[in-house]
Amino acid sequence: MSVDLDKYFARIGWDGGRAPTLDTLRSLQHAHVLGIPFENIDVVVGTVPSLDLSDLEAKLVAGSRGGYCFEQNTLFADVLEQLGYGVTRYTGRVRVGARPGEIRPRTHLVLGVEVPGGVEVPGGGEGPGTAGGGRYLVDGRYLVDVGFGSTDALLEPLPMIPGLVREGRGRRHRLVLEEADGPAPVWVLQAARPGDTWIELVSFTLDAAPLPDIGVANWHVSTHPRSPFRRLFVQRTHADGHVALDGSTLTRTARDGTVTVERVDGPEALRELLESEFGITPPPGVRPER
Repeated sequence: MSVDLDKYFARIGWDGGRAPTLDTLRSLQHAHVLGIPFENIDVVVGTVPSLDLSDLEAKLVAGSRGGYCFEQNTLFADVLEQLGYGVTRYTGRVRVGARPGEIRPRTHLVLGVEVPGGVEVPGGGEGPGTAGGGRYLVDGRYLVDVGFGSTDALLEPLPMIPGLVREGRGRRHRLVLEEADGPAPVWVLQAARPGDTWIELVSFTLDAAPLPDIGVANWHVSTHPRSPFRRLFVQRTHADGHVALDGSTLTRTARDGTVTVERVDGPEALRELLESEFGITPPPGVRPER
């Protein structure tokens, strides 16, 4: 079973061309991030989110719901494959908030996406591979992630070229390589913060993650007693800013960086907030946490 593309495009408000080009990928990724919120409500009420495509379509496309990384990127990968992109799934380790030297489990899913024609990077020169306009094409993939959710998340594909800084819709990212004890080098996605400082978001290696391993990681995140996702997290990116709910704390971040914080008091206020701010119709049993 595959996701119904017409219904998916209607859900994210997208009506672009369906050729598997870089422009299509950029436009789709941005529309998806703005169109479908990040949320872990199922985990909070005691359910393991299904990664079956029919269930994902019912929840994220037909239903007024969102999802977290395993759901969002599984759905998006199917859409991209239907359009003709090559997609490789990688499991990664979230580094935001990690202590120095801490090794976290692989509890995040990202995508390596091959765009026909190669990867477009800054440069010059002439000859094979030249794309014109001071840019050239190289073989490789783009890193795509529609399931991170935060103000540092990718809004556009990032060329998988170490050290290349790419600005996309006001956010700057890069990938760096680390030497590893094992045979596979570790790729680290970093985001720029004000003052030209860089924070680490997620690390991963280029060994493809089979679906059973993704399922195990999804089960671990949703059931382990110490999983951070046992706490309510809801986020949505808008064209003019970002809004995030952490437990009972609501944080609004404007495009200029202005931050306002407020508290959510009681289940009725929470339900109203989820519907009005995030476009989510929550299942019964969701309560703000103290």
